[in-house]
Formats: sequence, structure tokens, C-alpha cells
Amino acid sequence: MIQTQDIPAVPTPDIPVGGTNVLKAIEGLSLDDAISKMVNGLVSFGFKLLIAIIVFYAGKFIIKKIYKFTYSVLVNRKVDQSLTTFVLSLIKIVLYFILIVTVIGILGLETSSFLALFASAGVAIGMALSGTLQNFAGGVLILLLKPYKVGDYIEAQGFTGTVKAIQIFHTIINTVDNKAIIIPNGGLSTGSINNYSLEQYRRVDWTIGLSYGCDYEAAKEKILQILLSDDRVVRQYIEDDRINREMEETEIDCDQHPDSPECVEEKLGWWARFRQRRRKHQEILQEKLREKVSLNAGIPVKIDRSPFVGLNELADSSINLAVRAWTQASNYWPLYFQMNERFYKELPEAGFDFPFPQLDVHCIPSDKDK
Repeated sequence: MIQTQDIPAVPTPDIPVGGTNVLKAIEGLSLDDAISKMVNGLVSFGFKLLIAIIVFYAGKFIIKKIYKFTYSVLVNRKVDQSLTTFVLSLIKIVLYFILIVTVIGILGLETSSFLALFASAGVAIGMALSGTLQNFAGGVLILLLKPYKVGDYIEAQGFTGTVKAIQIFHTIINTVDNKAIIIPNGGLSTGSINNYSLEQYRRVDWTIGLSYGCDYEAAKEKILQILLSDDRVVRQYIEDDRINREMEETEIDCDQHPDSPECVEEKLGWWARFRQRRRKHQEILQEKLREKVSLNAGIPVKIDRSPFVGLNELADSSINLAVRAWTQASNYWPLYFQMNERFYKELPEAGFDFPFPQLDVHCIPSDKDK
């Protein structure tokens, strides 16, 4: 009886990717084994490539869903537009980077060397673009600390205008004559900024010159009468003016003003109305807390903001009166220009004259004229 003995199969080494390595791997194999090994390697690589493609498109689909979900959450939360754009861009970049690294790992490449190469390139690029990275850091600080927001009227770096957009590296403002000014965020985050829109109320100043000989007390009474006849002027306290305006807004007819916040609130669901009322309640509590802290510190809670008229200067040809009144920031320029018109029209009607520059010339007769 013939006994057979199993001959162990000769192990064939894995063929690494690369021209010289492949030649060395198949150098000791027969032609059939080499072809079989190469076919197996191609099939394995094709399978990995197929998985990588599936993962890439699936990850791309998931990133789109996460992007849309984040966008809807930020919009529903009424997050600032500039912060929304920054957060969405950052999420998109980070998720796509993770997806690319995952796909490279599936293909069999060393992700550690790829990350090391990316880090080295990042250091080199960071050293070359130090100013740009400073602007990026400044943009992050502006979006987090919010010294200003889109729509605010600011003065910074020698320019004045309305903030149109806050981007990662720079801020765009529009001047009053509609010129777009692009300012790097690095200087804005470290420099001084005058934000005219930050406070709800502002003081409006006028200087009125009247002729010498005018009745100062009568002129003062007339100017105060003109100021107090305008509903936009604060009568005495800003806090009382704010409460009165809020009470007037609650009595708005929704048929005539359907876009007002109060009418829009009525169309919202009960949960949205509950959240808005809760936010208003928290604002009231914070206001009371500030009043308590001010009282404990000896600071007056309410400051008298009544219209003021005072004799500012005895000039060469006129007496100059300083006129001051407080109003909401949104009414600053309309009140300023309209009051100038009223002063120019109504003060002369009340008997007060605006003087012209005057120069007295005295002629001394000479000896020939005597």
C-alpha cells in the first residue's frame, strides 16, 4: 500500500506596493505563483479602494446632514450671522479632514506619516503667514467677545461706518457714502473701537449762537419748549422712557403692523412664547440686580437726563448756548437735523436773532481833515 505524505505548501511572502519591492518579492517565485500573487494583491487593493469610495461618499452625505442640522440649530437659536458663518466653515473643514484621513487609512497608507507631514507643513505655513494667523486669531476673539456685531456703527483704525460682515480674517464696514472698507481683524482685536450702537441711548449736542442783547432766560425757555415738544426726547430718566416705549409697543394694532415683534410673537407656538417671556423676565431680574448693586455701592440708580440749555461762550459776535438732549440711538441723526431746522425757523419767529460776524471800524480824522 502506497503511503502519501502531505507536502507543506511553500509560504509566499506578501507583495508590498512599489516597483523594486515587487521585483524582490517575486524574484524567488515561479511564474504562476507570481501571477497569482499579483492578482490577489490587485483584488485586495480593488476591494479596499471600493470600500474607501463607499466610505467617502457616505461620509460626504453625513457631513451634509450635520452641516444642515447645525445650520438649522444656529438659525433657530438666532445666533449672530457672523458667528454662524464661522462655526459652519470650521465644522465643514474639520469633518472633511477627518474623512480624508479615514479614507487614506482604509487604502492602507500610513496615517501617522501623513499627519506628521501635515503638521510639518502647518508649522512652515504658520511661520510664513504669521500676519494672516494673527488676523485669524483676532477674528476668533471678535466673534467670541463681540465688541461689535453686524449692523453696528463703529469707528476703528481711522474709519467710520456700519459693519457689513465679520469674516475670519477681516471685517468689512460701509461708510456713509457707501464705500466698502476692509480692515484686518488683528488690528481690530488689539486696537480701540468706538461702537456707537452699543448703548441704547445717546446724547445729542447743539451749539446755538444768538445776538448780544437777547433775553437769555426767554431763549432758554423757548429752546426747552421746542425740545420737549418732540416725543423722541427723553423727559427726565432713561429708565422711565424705556418703560413707556415698551408699553406703547404692546398696544400695537397687529392688522396695521403685522411684522412687529409683538404680533409675530402671537403667531408663534406656546413653547416659543414661553421662551421669549422667560427671557424678558430674566432681563427684568438682571435690571433689578444692577439697581441693587448700584445702591449698595452708593451709585445713583437713575441719572437725570432732562434737556439742558446753558450759556457756553461769550464769543466775539454772539452768545453761544450749549443745548443737550438724550434720545434713542436710532433717533440720533433724525433728531439732530430736524431740531436744527426747527431752531432756525422758530427762534427768529420768537424774536431771537442769529448774528453775523461783526467788525467795528473806527475812523480817526487826520490833521488835513481838521
